[in-house]
Amino acid sequence: MLLQAAGAEFVEFGYEHTTTNRIAHRAGFAPQTFYRWYQDKLDVFIHVFEAWTDAELDLLDALLTEQTASLQIAEAFVANYRSFALFKRSLQQLAANTPEVRQARAACRFKQIQHVRRWNPALQNNEVIAALLVGAEQLCQSLAEGEFEDMGLTGRHAYQQLAKLIDLLRPDSPSC
Repeated sequence: MLLQAAGAEFVEFGYEHTTTNRIAHRAGFAPQTFYRWYQDKLDVFIHVFEAWTDAELDLLDALLTEQTASLQIAEAFVANYRSFALFKRSLQQLAANTPEVRQARAACRFKQIQHVRRWNPALQNNEVIAALLVGAEQLCQSLAEGEFEDMGLTGRHAYQQLAKLIDLLRPDSPSC
């Protein structure tokens, strides 16, 4: 319950403007209850990030299992990123300055790499997989934040490129 409340607070207000008191109140608890479960705001943020990563991997698992077209997956992930934009910005800022968040991000990225290796056994090179994941995330972020529209572009080609990166995750794709 606290984890869901924390996630909602971080999505709505970002890390900087979220307080442990508001998290506790949102979950229906007294503020001191928060500290029975988490050390501090940073600790719960990392737990929210790990849960978000797991949910994102579950979504991708389901979409790949259902043989959803890569362009549809790209659109779903951009929409998902858009709904978590403030949370993701907080993650980027914290990762730039906070070793614990950098470590958590690296651990989550490694978990993503392991999933890709399971989805596509032909992809075994962690460097290649990491490059695909980071590239896909950057495109997703740019599309979600309207960067292409800001330049007067549709972003259609960016969606196509994102779909091509997703194609490389599929088991029937040629290895890189």
